[in-house]
This record gives sequence, structure tokens and C-alpha cells, in this order.
Amino acid sequence: MQTSMNFIGGKWLGSATGKTFSDVNPANTDHVVAVLQDSGPEDVAQAVSAAQVAFPGWANTPAPRRGGYLLKAAHLIEQRADDLARLLTQEEGKTLPESKGEVMRAVRIFEYFGGEGARLTGETVPSERDGVFAMTVRQPLGVVALITPWNFPIAIPAWKLGPALVSGNTVVIKPASLAPMLTLKLAEALAEAGLPDGVLNVVTGSGRHVGMPLVSDPSVKAVSFTGSVAVGDEIYAATAKRKVRTQLEMGGKNPTIVLADADLALAAAVTANAAFMSAGEKCTATSRVIVERSVLKQFTSLIVEEARKIRVGDPMDPSTAMGPAVDAAQLKTDLDYIEIAKAEGARLLCGGNRLTGGIYDKGFYVEPTIFADVQPHMRIAQEEVFGPVLGIMAAEDFDDAIRIANDIRFGLSASLCTKDISRMLQYIHRIEAGTLMINLPSAGIEYQVPFGGMKASSTGFREQGSVACDFYTQIKTVYVKY
Repeated sequence: MQTSMNFIGGKWLGSATGKTFSDVNPANTDHVVAVLQDSGPEDVAQAVSAAQVAFPGWANTPAPRRGGYLLKAAHLIEQRADDLARLLTQEEGKTLPESKGEVMRAVRIFEYFGGEGARLTGETVPSERDGVFAMTVRQPLGVVALITPWNFPIAIPAWKLGPALVSGNTVVIKPASLAPMLTLKLAEALAEAGLPDGVLNVVTGSGRHVGMPLVSDPSVKAVSFTGSVAVGDEIYAATAKRKVRTQLEMGGKNPTIVLADADLALAAAVTANAAFMSAGEKCTATSRVIVERSVLKQFTSLIVEEARKIRVGDPMDPSTAMGPAVDAAQLKTDLDYIEIAKAEGARLLCGGNRLTGGIYDKGFYVEPTIFADVQPHMRIAQEEVFGPVLGIMAAEDFDDAIRIANDIRFGLSASLCTKDISRMLQYIHRIEAGTLMINLPSAGIEYQVPFGGMKASSTGFREQGSVACDFYTQIKTVYVKY
């Protein structure tokens, strides 16, 4: 066990509150992974001040040189990938292969945005006036606040930090209290890479005592948040008062549509992967599978078979396919929604129980769970569970499936299983979601393409890929008479 400090102005500091909190292993609650600073508004103010002081020098650093720090940090993270993966598994509960994949994704994200430093271009535009040259240039915003979730504790901080830093902003980041250590490890790597003091600041603590003071600070020029709808709405209300640029990525209730012509074995494997890997704790996880009625019975048999093959256990064990829920509260949410589904009339096909005995008694383990006869009006079909709970819904045909899929407040991710190219193209145009998959799991995005949702899932700004820097820069238009 280690005691970790905040990272402010290039120094590792204890909180002004003098308080700490424990980071507990969800697979074994006897294991305290680390002790973190339980910070407060005074720490936030100190971090924002450090970022303000560092901003002019960082903004005037040529963008390719800014990218160089990310590239150096990427190489350091890659050298430590195995150790970081073990730490991620211990504090968040993902299986070790999933954790290693996430760490390497953070490496690739930093490599990608390291290269963006040489691609932060404006454009030249022909003027209709004689002897006038018109162009645009990008400039950073200033101090930006990043608030990240626990379910991807290194990838999401990396995909926010990369574009924010390479664009010339200085940053204060608050990681989720359930899994903060990987953000501190990113800060360590960037500091070792030579990042100037104050450019990146990390403050740990609660949303109430760190998150809200951070987004409300008058010196913060932009806020990027990934997390729940309830918290996102609270942040949006706070930032709207100052008209601060705000990027929100929030919930999902993601459908996978299975048409009658699909390869049903592939569709079952795709759905099981998206529904149950990482214990369903992905904003892009499939929680509704909408199946054409003519193949409903056959598909149902296949997906139940897939779920029953999943080995739930110690995430450090190579034979484990699904680890625990992240904490007691998330486990309770999973079990509560299972009971809600039963009460609403959904039919339990498999799972539905907390696992007990042996190692299960020290962790937050639940079985992969599938319900049949789920109707669109049910809470299990409308509300995000964020756990390994899947509802099967019947559709009469493709049009009915699209209608059911879109009958939801969210619009993050969606998947379609079919061999019909015409249906694929219709689905692309008609589905109300920002991230679309075809014959692939609804969860599983890549770092080099834009990511984001529609409707209540997002405020519209995209993360990752070539458009990620749009949020973190402002454009000036210049006219030159010659």
C-alpha cells in the first residue's frame, strides 16, 4: 500500500484538508491498494492558480514541441505497461488482459496526439476582394478542467489530456475516487518526460469538494466530463452561468439489433462480449438486444449458452473472463435492477445472483444475467444499469427494430448484426446514436476515430481522433490586405 499525493505546480503535495481516503480492491476488500488525498476547495484553488501561471509559457511553446512531451510519456508508459495493468486490475476490477489492453490504448493515444502537434493547422480561404489574404489560426483556451470516470481509469484521462495539452492548454484533472491511481501514474510519466511545472495538475477527492469547486472556478475556461447523466446535468447547470465551453459524455442504453439473416452464432458472441466484458461497466456496453421474432428462439438459446460459459472470478487469474463490480454501490445497483426486472414481468433466463463462497465473499461479484420478454416501457429497457444485465426484446421486422432501438433518451452506441448491405446503410442513416457498429460489439472503440453520442448521451463535442482538438481550441479569422 502506498500513500499518494496531489500533483500541483510540479510538486507532490498533501491536501490542505489533512484528510485521506482508501482505494480498495473490488475483488478483495481486505486489500487497500493505496491511500489518496481527500482534497477540498483550497487544493483546487492552488491547482488552478498553478495552471494559470504556467499557461502563457505553455501556450507559446510550439505545438510540435508540446507533442514531443506526449511522445516521451507514451514511451515511459509502455515500458511500465505490465505494472500499470496490475495496478489497474487491483483498483478497478478488470481482468488483467483487459487492463493491459487499456494501458496500451493510453500509450497509442499519447502517441497519436503527440503527432497532432505538427498537424494543428488552420486553413487559407480565398477572399472575394482584390489583394486580400484570408486565413484561420487555432489558439488554446486557457485553464481547462477534466473530470474522469472510474471505468476506464487510464484511457479516458489520456484521451482528454492528449488533445488538451497538445493544443496549448494547461490542465487540472480530477480522477474518479474509485480508481484514481492511473491518472497519477500518467502525471508521473509526463513529469519525467519534462512537462513544465503547472501545465498538468492532479487533485483527488470527491465530486462535491473537488469537482464542483473546479468547474465553478472563474479561471477555468472549459470543462470536459465523462460520467453519469445526473452529475453531467449538475455540471452543465454550473458552467452555463458563465457560458463556459462544456463537453459531456454520459450514459447509454445501447442496443444490438439482430436481423433474421445474421450469422446468429457471431451475433451471440458479439452481444455477449459487449454485454458482459468488464462486468458490463462500459458506457458503450450492450444492455438491450433487439431480435427479429423469426430467429428469437434460436438466438436466445445461443446467447444464454455464451453467458453460461463466462468464468467470473479473480481478475488477476488468467482464466477469468469477468471480474467483480467496482464497489458495493454498483453491485447493489446491479442486484436492484435484477429485482426490478423480475417485478416488471421480464423472465429471468440465467444469472441474477450475487456470487458467494470462497473468494467471492471478499469481492463484489455478480453473475452474467439475461432477461427475456423485455418490453420497451420497462425500466430495465430504459435506464442504464452499468452492469452485466442484458434484456432480450422481440421485433417484428427491421423497421420495428429501429423504432424500438430509438425509443430511448440516450444515443451513445449501437450495433447491427446482418449480412444485408441495404439494411446496413439504412441503419447508418436511421439509428439515433453517435457510434455505430455492424457485426461488431457495441463496445470497442479505437483511439484514432471520433467518439461521442447523441441525445442525452452527449453535448455533441467529439473526443478522440482528428476532431478532438476542436473542443480545446478557439479559431481566429485573419484578413490581410497586401
